[in-house]
Amino acid sequence: MTILGIEQITYGVTDLETCRRFFADWGLKETAHDETRARFESLNGCTILVVDANDPSLPPAFEEGPTLREVTWGVATRAELDALRGRFAGQPGHFEVDDAVGCIDPNGMAIRVEVTRKRELETHGSPSNVWGQTLRVNQPSPIYEHAEPVEVGHVVFFTNNLAETEKFYQELLGFEMSDRYPGRGAFLRCAPHGGHHDLFLLALPNGKRGLNHVAFTVRDIHEVFGGGMHISRCGWDTQLGPGRHPVSSAYFWYFQNPAGALIEYYADEDQLTPEWQPRDFEPGPTVFAEWAIDGGIDGNTRRQKNAKAPEGKFMTERKHD
Repeated sequence: MTILGIEQITYGVTDLETCRRFFADWGLKETAHDETRARFESLNGCTILVVDANDPSLPPAFEEGPTLREVTWGVATRAELDALRGRFAGQPGHFEVDDAVGCIDPNGMAIRVEVTRKRELETHGSPSNVWGQTLRVNQPSPIYEHAEPVEVGHVVFFTNNLAETEKFYQELLGFEMSDRYPGRGAFLRCAPHGGHHDLFLLALPNGKRGLNHVAFTVRDIHEVFGGGMHISRCGWDTQLGPGRHPVSSAYFWYFQNPAGALIEYYADEDQLTPEWQPRDFEPGPTVFAEWAIDGGIDGNTRRQKNAKAPEGKFMTERKHD
Protein backbone atom coordinates (compact mmCIF):
# COMPACT_ATOMS: atom_id res chain seq x y z
CA MET A 1 0.00 0.00 0.00
CA THR A 2 1.39 3.39 -1.04
CA ILE A 3 -0.15 6.77 -0.36
CA LEU A 4 -0.02 8.80 -3.58
CA GLY A 5 -0.44 12.24 -2.07
CA ILE A 6 -3.09 14.67 -0.91
CA GLU A 7 -6.45 14.06 -2.52
CA GLN A 8 -8.54 16.71 -0.78
CA ILE A 9 -8.34 19.31 1.96
CA THR A 10 -11.30 20.66 3.89
CA TYR A 11 -11.31 24.06 5.59
CA GLY A 12 -13.77 25.27 8.22
CA VAL A 13 -14.12 29.02 7.66
CA THR A 14 -15.83 32.04 9.21
CA ASP A 15 -16.24 34.15 6.02
CA LEU A 16 -17.24 31.92 3.12
CA GLU A 17 -17.62 34.66 0.50
CA THR A 18 -14.18 36.14 1.17
CA CYS A 19 -12.67 32.67 0.95
CA ARG A 20 -14.45 32.00 -2.35
CA ARG A 21 -12.97 35.18 -3.78
CA PHE A 22 -9.52 34.31 -2.46
CA PHE A 23 -9.39 30.78 -3.90
CA ALA A 24 -10.66 32.01 -7.27
CA ASP A 25 -7.84 34.58 -7.27
CA TRP A 26 -5.45 31.82 -6.20
CA GLY A 27 -6.15 30.11 -9.53
CA LEU A 28 -8.48 27.29 -8.52
CA LYS A 29 -11.64 26.38 -10.43
CA GLU A 30 -14.88 26.59 -8.45
CA THR A 31 -17.04 23.60 -9.35
CA ALA A 32 -19.93 24.03 -6.88
CA HIS A 33 -21.17 26.23 -4.08
CA ASP A 34 -24.18 26.96 -1.90
CA GLU A 35 -24.77 29.09 1.18
CA THR A 36 -22.63 26.88 3.46
CA ARG A 37 -19.80 25.53 1.28
CA ALA A 38 -17.79 25.84 -1.91
CA ARG A 39 -15.83 23.26 -3.85
CA PHE A 40 -12.70 24.06 -5.86
CA GLU A 41 -10.36 21.95 -7.97
CA SER A 42 -6.72 22.26 -9.00
CA LEU A 43 -5.55 21.34 -12.51
CA ASN A 44 -5.26 17.64 -11.70
CA GLY A 45 -8.56 17.40 -9.81
CA CYS A 46 -7.24 17.73 -6.28
CA THR A 47 -10.20 19.06 -4.29
CA ILE A 48 -10.38 22.02 -1.93
CA LEU A 49 -13.56 22.22 0.17
CA VAL A 50 -14.37 25.46 1.98
CA VAL A 51 -17.14 24.94 4.53
CA ASP A 52 -18.83 27.19 7.08
CA ALA A 53 -17.12 26.47 10.40
CA ASN A 54 -20.48 25.86 12.10
CA ASP A 55 -21.47 23.09 9.72
CA PRO A 56 -22.10 20.00 11.89
CA SER A 57 -20.72 17.68 9.21
CA LEU A 58 -17.19 18.99 9.76
CA PRO A 59 -14.71 17.11 11.94
CA PRO A 60 -13.75 18.93 15.16
CA ALA A 61 -11.25 21.78 14.93
CA PHE A 62 -7.82 21.41 16.53
CA GLU A 63 -7.47 25.19 17.02
CA GLU A 64 -9.66 28.29 17.25
CA GLY A 65 -10.77 30.27 14.22
CA PRO A 66 -10.72 29.32 10.53
CA THR A 67 -8.44 26.37 9.91
CA LEU A 68 -8.02 23.04 8.18
CA ARG A 69 -10.43 20.37 9.41
CA GLU A 70 -9.54 17.30 7.34
CA VAL A 71 -6.85 15.99 5.00
CA THR A 72 -7.78 13.24 2.54
CA TRP A 73 -4.96 11.07 1.24
CA GLY A 74 -5.26 9.04 -1.98
CA VAL A 75 -4.35 5.46 -2.87
CA ALA A 76 -4.27 3.98 -6.37
CA THR A 77 -6.77 1.10 -6.11
CA ARG A 78 -9.71 -0.26 -4.18
CA ALA A 79 -7.55 -3.19 -3.09
CA GLU A 80 -5.09 -0.78 -1.45
CA LEU A 81 -7.94 0.99 0.30
CA ASP A 82 -9.32 -2.32 1.55
CA ALA A 83 -5.86 -3.25 2.87
CA LEU A 84 -6.20 -0.31 5.26
CA ARG A 85 -9.42 -1.55 6.83
CA GLY A 86 -8.85 -2.20 10.50
CA ARG A 87 -5.54 -0.28 10.43
CA PHE A 88 -6.98 2.67 12.40
CA ALA A 89 -9.01 0.62 14.88
CA GLY A 90 -8.65 2.10 18.36
CA GLN A 91 -7.75 5.58 17.05
CA PRO A 92 -10.07 8.47 17.96
CA GLY A 93 -12.78 9.09 15.38
CA HIS A 94 -12.11 5.79 13.61
CA PHE A 95 -14.56 5.09 10.79
CA GLU A 96 -14.85 2.78 7.82
CA VAL A 97 -17.35 3.24 5.00
CA ASP A 98 -17.54 1.72 1.54
CA ASP A 99 -15.31 4.29 -0.15
CA ALA A 100 -13.09 5.58 2.67
CA VAL A 101 -11.42 4.90 6.00
CA GLY A 102 -10.10 7.38 8.53
CA CYS A 103 -9.62 8.65 12.05
CA ILE A 104 -8.21 11.57 14.05
CA ASP A 105 -4.41 11.64 14.12
CA PRO A 106 -2.50 12.17 17.40
CA ASN A 107 -2.26 15.91 16.65
CA GLY A 108 -6.06 16.26 16.41
CA MET A 109 -6.34 16.46 12.60
CA ALA A 110 -8.98 14.37 10.88
CA ILE A 111 -7.59 12.19 8.11
CA ARG A 112 -9.38 10.21 5.44
CA VAL A 113 -8.06 7.77 2.83
CA GLU A 114 -9.84 7.23 -0.50
CA VAL A 115 -9.09 5.87 -3.96
CA THR A 116 -7.66 8.75 -5.96
CA ARG A 117 -9.83 10.69 -8.39
CA LYS A 118 -7.03 12.97 -9.56
CA ARG A 119 -6.39 13.23 -13.30
CA GLU A 120 -3.21 12.67 -15.30
CA LEU A 121 -1.93 15.93 -16.81
CA GLU A 122 0.00 16.77 -19.96
CA THR A 123 1.11 20.18 -18.68
CA HIS A 124 4.81 20.79 -18.03
CA GLY A 125 6.96 23.44 -16.47
CA SER A 126 9.58 25.34 -18.41
CA PRO A 127 12.97 23.56 -18.53
CA SER A 128 16.01 25.45 -17.27
CA ASN A 129 19.30 25.95 -19.04
CA VAL A 130 22.10 25.33 -16.56
CA TRP A 131 25.82 25.15 -17.15
CA GLY A 132 26.58 21.91 -18.97
CA GLN A 133 22.95 21.04 -19.71
CA THR A 134 20.85 22.91 -22.28
CA LEU A 135 17.20 21.86 -22.09
CA ARG A 136 15.49 24.91 -23.62
CA VAL A 137 16.47 25.88 -27.17
CA ASN A 138 14.75 28.52 -29.34
CA GLN A 139 12.08 28.72 -26.66
CA PRO A 140 11.70 31.59 -24.18
CA SER A 141 10.59 30.81 -20.63
CA PRO A 142 6.95 31.68 -19.91
CA ILE A 143 5.62 34.73 -18.13
CA TYR A 144 2.52 33.89 -16.12
CA GLU A 145 -0.19 36.50 -15.55
CA HIS A 146 -1.65 34.29 -12.80
CA ALA A 147 -1.15 30.81 -11.39
CA GLU A 148 -3.13 27.64 -11.99
CA PRO A 149 -1.95 25.29 -9.23
CA VAL A 150 -1.40 21.67 -10.22
CA GLU A 151 -2.29 20.19 -6.83
CA VAL A 152 -2.01 20.50 -3.07
CA GLY A 153 1.59 19.44 -2.55
CA HIS A 154 1.99 19.43 1.23
CA VAL A 155 0.56 20.50 4.56
CA VAL A 156 2.45 21.79 7.60
CA PHE A 157 1.17 21.48 11.16
CA PHE A 158 2.34 22.71 14.53
CA THR A 159 2.21 19.81 16.97
CA ASN A 160 2.48 19.30 20.70
CA ASN A 161 2.97 15.57 20.17
CA LEU A 162 5.76 15.26 17.60
CA ALA A 163 7.05 11.75 18.36
CA GLU A 164 3.62 10.10 18.47
CA THR A 165 2.33 11.92 15.38
CA GLU A 166 5.48 11.08 13.42
CA LYS A 167 5.14 7.43 14.45
CA PHE A 168 1.47 7.38 13.42
CA TYR A 169 2.21 8.47 9.85
CA GLN A 170 5.24 6.23 9.45
CA GLU A 171 3.80 3.06 10.95
CA LEU A 172 0.14 3.26 9.90
CA LEU A 173 0.46 5.01 6.54
CA GLY A 174 4.00 4.13 5.45
CA PHE A 175 5.43 7.64 5.30
CA GLU A 176 9.19 8.05 4.91
CA MET A 177 11.48 10.44 6.78
CA SER A 178 13.13 12.92 4.41
CA ASP A 179 14.88 15.33 6.79
CA ARG A 180 14.44 16.43 10.40
CA TYR A 181 15.04 18.97 13.09
CA PRO A 182 15.91 16.48 15.86
CA GLY A 183 13.28 16.69 18.59
CA ARG A 184 11.65 19.67 16.85
CA GLY A 185 10.46 18.78 13.35
CA ALA A 186 9.98 16.03 10.78
CA PHE A 187 9.77 16.33 6.98
CA LEU A 188 7.83 13.28 5.79
CA ARG A 189 7.03 12.05 2.28
CA CYS A 190 4.22 9.61 1.66
CA ALA A 191 6.20 7.20 -0.54
CA PRO A 192 9.85 6.13 -0.98
CA HIS A 193 9.96 7.82 -4.40
CA GLY A 194 8.61 11.36 -4.48
CA GLY A 195 8.90 15.01 -3.65
CA HIS A 196 10.80 16.12 -0.56
CA HIS A 197 7.78 16.24 1.76
CA ASP A 198 4.02 15.84 1.77
CA LEU A 199 3.77 16.56 5.48
CA PHE A 200 5.91 18.64 7.82
CA LEU A 201 5.39 18.47 11.59
CA LEU A 202 6.89 21.22 13.74
CA ALA A 203 6.96 21.38 17.53
CA LEU A 204 7.01 24.92 18.93
CA PRO A 205 8.46 25.80 22.35
CA ASN A 206 5.04 27.05 23.51
CA GLY A 207 3.34 23.74 22.66
CA LYS A 208 0.92 25.31 20.18
CA ARG A 209 -1.08 22.97 18.00
CA GLY A 210 -2.54 24.05 14.67
CA LEU A 211 -2.11 24.78 10.99
CA ASN A 212 1.00 26.52 9.68
CA HIS A 213 0.29 26.40 5.96
CA VAL A 214 -1.04 24.52 2.95
CA ALA A 215 1.26 24.47 -0.10
CA PHE A 216 0.15 24.36 -3.73
CA THR A 217 2.48 22.98 -6.39
CA VAL A 218 2.85 25.09 -9.52
CA ARG A 219 4.69 24.24 -12.71
CA ASP A 220 7.92 26.17 -12.33
CA ILE A 221 9.65 29.10 -10.67
CA HIS A 222 8.13 31.49 -13.21
CA GLU A 223 4.62 30.50 -12.08
CA VAL A 224 5.61 31.10 -8.44
CA PHE A 225 6.52 34.68 -9.43
CA GLY A 226 3.61 35.26 -11.80
CA GLY A 227 1.05 33.78 -9.44
CA GLY A 228 2.40 35.72 -6.49
CA MET A 229 2.32 39.04 -8.33
CA HIS A 230 -1.27 38.36 -9.43
CA ILE A 231 -2.31 37.69 -5.83
CA SER A 232 -0.55 40.92 -4.86
CA ARG A 233 -2.50 42.84 -7.54
CA CYS A 234 -5.70 41.34 -6.17
CA GLY A 235 -4.93 42.97 -2.80
CA TRP A 236 -4.02 39.92 -0.70
CA ASP A 237 -1.13 40.22 1.75
CA THR A 238 2.24 38.49 1.46
CA GLN A 239 3.60 36.82 4.58
CA LEU A 240 7.04 36.14 3.11
CA GLY A 241 8.46 35.71 -0.35
CA PRO A 242 9.35 35.03 -2.95
CA GLY A 243 12.31 33.06 -1.63
CA ARG A 244 14.07 29.68 -1.64
CA HIS A 245 14.18 26.90 0.94
CA PRO A 246 17.62 25.29 1.46
CA VAL A 247 16.14 22.10 2.96
CA SER A 248 13.93 21.14 -0.02
CA SER A 249 15.49 23.44 -2.67
CA ALA A 250 11.97 24.73 -3.49
CA TYR A 251 11.14 28.29 -4.48
CA PHE A 252 8.26 29.69 -2.42
CA TRP A 253 5.88 32.59 -1.86
CA TYR A 254 3.64 32.65 1.24
CA PHE A 255 0.41 34.62 1.61
CA GLN A 256 -2.06 35.13 4.42
CA ASN A 257 -5.13 32.97 3.85
CA PRO A 258 -8.64 33.97 5.00
CA ALA A 259 -9.44 30.25 5.27
CA GLY A 260 -6.77 29.84 7.94
CA ALA A 261 -3.05 30.39 8.56
CA LEU A 262 -0.84 30.68 5.48
CA ILE A 263 -0.88 29.42 1.91
CA GLU A 264 2.07 28.83 -0.41
CA TYR A 265 2.95 28.60 -4.07
CA TYR A 266 6.06 26.45 -4.57
CA ALA A 267 8.04 24.73 -7.32
CA ASP A 268 11.28 22.87 -8.03
CA GLU A 269 11.49 20.77 -4.88
CA ASP A 270 13.99 17.93 -4.50
CA GLN A 271 12.89 14.50 -5.72
CA LEU A 272 13.96 11.61 -3.47
CA THR A 273 14.36 7.83 -3.73
CA PRO A 274 14.85 5.04 -1.16
CA GLU A 275 18.60 5.70 -1.34
CA TRP A 276 18.15 9.14 0.24
CA GLN A 277 19.56 9.46 3.75
CA PRO A 278 17.68 11.88 6.05
CA ARG A 279 19.70 14.86 7.23
CA ASP A 280 19.58 16.63 10.59
CA PHE A 281 19.24 20.42 10.71
CA GLU A 282 19.27 22.98 13.49
CA PRO A 283 16.26 25.29 13.03
CA GLY A 284 17.08 28.87 12.11
CA PRO A 285 16.25 31.66 9.66
CA THR A 286 18.97 30.70 7.18
CA VAL A 287 17.83 27.06 7.23
CA PHE A 288 14.25 28.11 6.51
CA ALA A 289 15.20 30.48 3.69
CA GLU A 290 18.43 30.78 1.73
CA TRP A 291 16.99 34.13 0.62
CA ALA A 292 13.55 35.74 0.85
CA ILE A 293 11.89 39.07 0.15
CA ASP A 294 10.07 40.45 3.17
CA GLY A 295 6.70 41.89 2.13
CA GLY A 296 6.70 40.45 -1.36
CA ILE A 297 6.77 42.00 -4.81
CA ASP A 298 4.15 44.51 -5.92
CA GLY A 299 2.30 43.05 -8.87
CA ASN A 300 1.92 46.43 -10.55
CA THR A 301 5.39 47.96 -10.15
CA ARG A 302 7.13 44.54 -10.40
CA ARG A 303 9.41 45.77 -7.63
CA GLN A 304 9.66 45.04 -3.92
CA LYS A 305 6.67 46.38 -2.00
CA ASN A 306 6.73 50.16 -1.54
CA ALA A 307 9.54 50.59 -4.08
CA LYS A 308 9.02 53.24 -6.74
CA ALA A 309 8.06 51.96 -10.20
CA PRO A 310 10.47 52.64 -13.08
CA GLU A 311 9.43 55.61 -15.21
CA GLY A 312 11.50 55.31 -18.41
CA LYS A 313 11.29 52.80 -21.23
CA PHE A 314 14.82 51.63 -20.43
CA MET A 315 16.64 51.18 -17.12
CA THR A 316 19.16 53.82 -18.22
CA GLU A 317 16.49 56.51 -18.55
CA ARG A 318 15.98 58.94 -15.67
CA LYS A 319 13.23 61.47 -15.29
CA HIS A 320 14.62 65.02 -15.19
CA ASP A 321 12.93 67.73 -13.21
